[in-house]
Amino acid sequence: MNLLGNIIWFIFGGLTGAITWFLAGILWCITIVGIPIGMQCFKFASLSLAPFGKQVVYDSSSINFIINLIWLIVSGIPLALGHLVSAIILCITIIGIPFAKQSLKLAGLAIRPFGARIVSR
Repeated sequence: MNLLGNIIWFIFGGLTGAITWFLAGILWCITIVGIPIGMQCFKFASLSLAPFGKQVVYDSSSINFIINLIWLIVSGIPLALGHLVSAIILCITIIGIPFAKQSLKLAGLAIRPFGARIVSR
């Protein structure tokens, strides 16, 4: 079931979400200081391509809080709003609700990506 969900997700929004994460990663990698942040963006671009069957687990620390705050100001808000709009559009039909849940998972990840790990269910 996860494979079918990931295929449908890829066609109806996963590719555009992955492209936005990838572009954010490229912009962060322009500077040497931003390379770790850009690498995190690339990791989440791959999650955005196939989110079904994967779960996000958060670890908290003070350094993650500071990096998340900088991330939220620079890149997090536009990515989160894009995934939120996608979730609202997907909730129009009953069939789209599981896809909207995945989009909301990615929106939460866009707000707080550092300290997050992707694990398979």
